[in-house]
Parts: sequence; structure tokens; C-alpha cells
Amino acid sequence: MSKIVALVYLSLDGVMESPSWTAPYFDEEHGAYAHRQLFAADALLLGRETYEGFVQAWPGMTDEDGFADRMNSMPKHVASTTLRTTEWNATLIEGDLAQEVAALKERYENDILIYGSGALIRLLIAEGLVDELKLWVHPVVVGKGKRLFPEGTPASTWVPAGTTTFASGAMVLDYRPGGQA
Repeated sequence: MSKIVALVYLSLDGVMESPSWTAPYFDEEHGAYAHRQLFAADALLLGRETYEGFVQAWPGMTDEDGFADRMNSMPKHVASTTLRTTEWNATLIEGDLAQEVAALKERYENDILIYGSGALIRLLIAEGLVDELKLWVHPVVVGKGKRLFPEGTPASTWVPAGTTTFASGAMVLDYRPGGQA
């Protein structure tokens, strides 16, 4: 059975929207970590907005280390109530989201990664389906934008499961569900 692992780029003030502000902190060390995460996974699970952004950018990308090939070739599952068709090796999730994601966890052996997709992550956390949060915190204050956990998000606790610090100043805070607060 696989785990649902949510990878989220965050600013110090919790913004996750339009993370172009991460670019100055992305270096070889950061890239190697991202490479390990992607190659440890069997599939991607994406919300509509993230999917639409990725499908515009990724299919034409190539690189020397195989990251783009892996990203482009792996199966993708898209949660959306408005999309009717998908491309880029993607399948639209139909029916009850929680049931379908639970079935995906049974289908795959290795991790299922979620990139971005804040609304999807919040829905899956509420259903107890996110097994790991990897928060990529960058040393920048953005000031405004969508946050992973906006005001009104139900309280919960998370157990620290590791920290990775990069020379650039960015770090990954790894958490597992700990129950209700």
C-alpha cells in the first residue's frame, strides 16, 4: 500500500501560491532532494489548478538527469469537478474523492505525490488520507497569497518526522498526522 505524500513550497508567512519566489533557493542540493522524492513515487495526485499549470509546462521539458522524463511518464490522477478531459498521462478522478484516493493507495506500492494543490490537500487531510506533509519552507516573506491552511481550517496535530536543511536557507519540515488538536 502506498502513502500520500504532499510536497508544498511555502514562504515564511505560509504563502504557497505562485511559488516563483522559490527560484533563488533552488540549487543542486535542493534538486537532488526533489529527484529522490519523485523517483521514490509511483504516481502523482494533483488538483485542477496545479494540473493545468503543470500540463502547460512539463510535457515539453527535457533534462539530463531524467527528472523531466520521469515526471512526464508517470501516471497522474487529477481531482477536479470542472475538467472533463485530461492529457499528459493523466486520469480524471470521478466519483467520491475520498473513496477514489483510498483505492489509489491500494493500487500503488510506492508513494503518491501531491505537488501544490492546497485545496486537495486540505480535503484529503480532513478525510485522514494524507500520510506525510513535506513543507519546503523558503526564507522569504511574500506578504499575500493563498496559504496552505487558511483561517478556519480545523485544528489538528502533526508529529515531526524529520528536517532537511539546505545551504540556500530553505528547509523541508517533514510531518506525519498526529490526530486532533
